[in-house]
Amino acid sequence: MKKIIILASGSGSNAENIITHFKHNPNITIAAVLTNKKTAGVLERCQRLKVPTLVFDREAFYHSTLVLDVIASQEPALIVLAGFLWKIPQSFIDRFPNQIINIHPALLPKYGGKGMYGHHVHKAVKDHAETETGITIHYVNEHYDEGAIIKQENVAVLPSDSVDDIAKKVHQLEQAHFPKVIHNLLVSHG
Repeated sequence: MKKIIILASGSGSNAENIITHFKHNPNITIAAVLTNKKTAGVLERCQRLKVPTLVFDREAFYHSTLVLDVIASQEPALIVLAGFLWKIPQSFIDRFPNQIINIHPALLPKYGGKGMYGHHVHKAVKDHAETETGITIHYVNEHYDEGAIIKQENVAVLPSDSVDDIAKKVHQLEQAHFPKVIHNLLVSHG
């Protein structure tokens, strides 16, 4: 049985999509969802979907091995960042090399880096009059949004698209592709 640990900070729509995708897979399970926000919507989704959760603070994540030890105890095949906004410590990257992946709501290297998430990314795409945007699924390294790219999918941006329109288009790509990429990674890594 291959285990996935999901880290999320927000509403959890991508986390729920991943959980639902693997719900009936006998070989892959979501071991737990961890969040750094006790008010995150992902917690309610996990309760409904009967997935264990853990809420942690900055101290437990950056200044102790508590979160790292919890994750390691599950022996995950993959750690998936689904809207998780904190930078991953080097100790995690060292412990789980090429096992931590993230999804970014733009075509990296454009519109990546600290503070570039969600609405901020879509607004930047609109402000720069881009004709396309998309998603980037990538490995996590010690720098925000700079890990090796696993897959990119793009979508056209029309001059008439609002920031919300762009967000909806990107969200559709996330929902369609993120679970499949996770599945392919788990299958290809034996």
